[in-house]
Amino acid sequence: MADFVQLWVYLSATPLFGLTATLLVYVLTQAAYTRFHQAPWANPVLWSVIVIAGVLLATRVPYPTYFAGAQFIHFLLGPAVVALAWPLWQRRAELRERWGRLLLAALAGGTAASLSAFGIGWALGLPHDVVLSLVPKSVTAPVAMGIAEKIGGVPSLTAVFAVLTGLIGALSGKYLFNALGIDTDAEGWRARGFGLGTAAHGIGAARAMQVNLDAGAYAGLALGLQVVLASLLMPLVFSLF
Repeated sequence: MADFVQLWVYLSATPLFGLTATLLVYVLTQAAYTRFHQAPWANPVLWSVIVIAGVLLATRVPYPTYFAGAQFIHFLLGPAVVALAWPLWQRRAELRERWGRLLLAALAGGTAASLSAFGIGWALGLPHDVVLSLVPKSVTAPVAMGIAEKIGGVPSLTAVFAVLTGLIGALSGKYLFNALGIDTDAEGWRARGFGLGTAAHGIGAARAMQVNLDAGAYAGLALGLQVVLASLLMPLVFSLF
């Protein structure tokens, strides 16, 4: 036991710990996700966060120590998002025909997401900076943090809200779309994917990609449109008010 404790203390202080822990936990949660037929509640991102956070709390490993290794995976987030462009390139002909409707849908969806967050936060009497931190919650976290800083929110708080929004969208999207009667034909999958990417950014797009390729492609498109529209319009709107 003493040898094990010494080994753990050594490994937990090295970058190898964060990298190995992240890969191992995700592989196990992904296997469970597959075994449960990709049930939304078994989302591997959700359970990876829970397990890793629990391990860090139980072992009192500081987050910076963990991130020293996990940053190598974090770096791959950028290329992974760029890779979402490939399904869009494969569907470029149909996107040319629908670009106007898709742009309007993205604008309407993004406006609804930000206004509803602002309205709910204001109705609950949350502090002003917390309300502003909620506004960009449906934009992917790195961009949402930059927007929050521009409009007077708290970037670190916005990151939490963005991750929670993505997880909630990935967990509840299937049931919500079924309740709304959105079909699972070709057009239905496109609508589901676009809606999920609009509301739940990258985590929602990843979920859509696992379920249906068309849904994943349109979710990636919605994610990209929200990044561009929110980055341009949110700071402008809040500067006027």
